[in-house]
Amino acid sequence: MKLFNRLRRVMCHRWLDQADAERAIPAAMQERLMRRVGASERRHTGEIRICVEAGLPLSYLWRGATARERAVTLFGKLGVWDTEHNNGVLIYLLLADHAIELVADRGLNRHVTPAQWQAMVGRMRKPFQEGRFEDGLTQALEEVSAVLAEYFPLAPDVQRPNELPDAPVFAPRDDD
Repeated sequence: MKLFNRLRRVMCHRWLDQADAERAIPAAMQERLMRRVGASERRHTGEIRICVEAGLPLSYLWRGATARERAVTLFGKLGVWDTEHNNGVLIYLLLADHAIELVADRGLNRHVTPAQWQAMVGRMRKPFQEGRFEDGLTQALEEVSAVLAEYFPLAPDVQRPNELPDAPVFAPRDDD
């Protein structure tokens, strides 16, 4: 049974591709999400990236890796860890597993416990499981923004550089 479940997971992940991700998060939704990220970042010094992936690369699937493991890898690859105040957050959506992950840098993790992050993820699962991706990503963005605004508020007159792109990114299908 374990082998069957593993093969089924591999097939599910390999069946979905970039086109599926683009259908789930079409251009108009990407634009709205990009504007929401920009508006959020005008309230705090943090940086937020949204990353969507259709299915895990084969190298992850063969070793039974989780969405969390992939999110942590992409956190590094996308440079979310490399912000001035170490307060970047990756919102990662894995379509094949209907999984959402939040990965935050060490500056923010000094204030927010792993249990608090998991509670946020738990509240977001339902919209993703129902295929309401924009609702789920908007909720994720609002919750992450609230935490960033609480611990890293931006002073009203301060202009800050935008360290990371605001547009959602589709993870490339690679086999690293």
